[in-house]
Amino acid sequence: MARPPSQQPTDGELEILKILWETGPAELGRICQAVRRSRPVATTTVATMLTVMLEKGLVKKTTGKRGYLWSAKVTREATAKRVLGKLLDRLFDGSARLLVSHLLTDERLSEADREEIARLLEADRKRRET
Repeated sequence: MARPPSQQPTDGELEILKILWETGPAELGRICQAVRRSRPVATTTVATMLTVMLEKGLVKKTTGKRGYLWSAKVTREATAKRVLGKLLDRLFDGSARLLVSHLLTDERLSEADREEIARLLEADRKRRET
């Protein structure tokens, strides 16, 4: 028995969602052009991906002047929450502490990143105290 398709966006779908979040509604050609800045891709491939994303409820399409306009149906924030939740569950056993610990030991965090994380934690602590 086949498993149901995932409602989580794939890496390629996330790439398209990022484009739509930045540009707003766009025609297929504009989306292809943006994707091609990072990798070669056929127009038919992007069209197929958009159709799958439509079925997943990630995008919507409306009729524009010269064809369909595609736009994100999900927000960046909602998508980040779902993807991060899945990452936490699958990789860090649901532990935000383990995720933060991993981030703090990661060589890629700059001193500015560390200071911003500390500031955010302090602001959250103060907000919860009031």
